[in-house]
Amino acid sequence: MKFNSRKDILFSFIILGISVFLTGIMFLDIVNGKMEKEGYWPLFLVFGVVGLLLWLFFGTNYELSEKDGLIYRSGPFKGKINTDRITEIIKGKTLWVGFRPATARKGLIIKYDKYNELYISPKTNETFINKILELRSGIKISDGHKELK
Repeated sequence: MKFNSRKDILFSFIILGISVFLTGIMFLDIVNGKMEKEGYWPLFLVFGVVGLLLWLFFGTNYELSEKDGLIYRSGPFKGKINTDRITEIIKGKTLWVGFRPATARKGLIIKYDKYNELYISPKTNETFINKILELRSGIKISDGHKELK
């Protein structure tokens, strides 16, 4: 089952705001004639950064399957975690440090192996948790303070 990433106001404002700002600066330089022929290399750099930001924003999703486990994609970054490696899921929290293929706050922190964590933000946390529990029922679910199941 495929889950798209939830997009909240904060991350939408940051990613789309930076993209519009950088594109606007380049556009104004071109229109005003301030850009010389040898000055076109920043144009490629800026549009590369804007392209990466938009790819991260629109290309973030998660997939759960019995065979492969959890597959996550966020732009050019992707990976998978077998469900038998997942030990705990903390819901409703935000992980500010670490690997986070997510575009919203108050998502899910997936703890796997001994010390590894992955932060994701599916459209609905409950639907994702119900589906992963169908695949492997022994996963501990908590809200960060107490165990729920």
